[in-house]
Amino acid sequence: MELIQVGKKTYYIKNPTNIGIYKINNNDVYLIDSGNDKDAGRKILKIMNEQGWTVKGIINTHSNADHIGGNKIISDRTGCDIYAYGIEQSFTQHTLLEPSFLYGGYPFKGLRNKFLMAKDTDTKPVENNLPEGLEYIVLKGHFFDMIGVKTSDNVLFLADSLFSEETIGKYHLFFIYDVRGFLETLDKLEEMDAAVFIPSHCEATENINALIRLNRDKINEIAETIFNICEKPVSFETILKQIFDRYSLVMNTNQYVLIGSTIRSYLSYLCDDGRLEYCFDDNKMLWQQIKNS
Repeated sequence: MELIQVGKKTYYIKNPTNIGIYKINNNDVYLIDSGNDKDAGRKILKIMNEQGWTVKGIINTHSNADHIGGNKIISDRTGCDIYAYGIEQSFTQHTLLEPSFLYGGYPFKGLRNKFLMAKDTDTKPVENNLPEGLEYIVLKGHFFDMIGVKTSDNVLFLADSLFSEETIGKYHLFFIYDVRGFLETLDKLEEMDAAVFIPSHCEATENINALIRLNRDKINEIAETIFNICEKPVSFETILKQIFDRYSLVMNTNQYVLIGSTIRSYLSYLCDDGRLEYCFDDNKMLWQQIKNS
């Protein structure tokens, strides 16, 4: 973990999931997310101790385990409050919800892992609870009620509203709960101004326009790929296999639920857009193109 200053009061810890830091005075800080597990939390606390800082609060951009995994150890050791927005607050307090939502039922043991399920932590609503100098911005699409956080230094933490060129080039698909919401957030980002933008899984940058285009183009490509697979009636499992085969992805339990949930979101997007329809045949749900769509 590397501590980098990007404003008078704003820092971030460079990490697989970048951690934001905002100083509310000489000694006290708020964190933006807490890393993927207790080991990340320990490393964050070590950096805090080295700097002589005390964590007064954690703002979770959303409830995915790689963003809240350090919550418990940091809050246990510092007594800090944790803040989240909307549905993310419930998912952070009851982390069994994430693998249950992804799987669509009670998750078997293989899904109850730290990658999908952090430790439960109490949270408070982010609304009207942020210190002076911080504001939250709703960035829907990736998860239910994800937010970004902007600091008084004009630094904007973007959570998972953008994915890196490396991630897109390697995996092609990234988790999306609401495809239309994600695209609308990309449109929203194009109108935003900041001195520095910090997505959770990308390098900090002064310009996100190229990254926005890359994310939008890949979403449109995946949507067209799924649409073309549905030229004839096909089941969800057939679509899932063809996507994994086409992009040379390797199936495992985590990928099955994450990519599977994402493909269902694409199907919903294409259906609501009037391009796909579903039918039931021989007790199977099948997806197909709407003629002249």
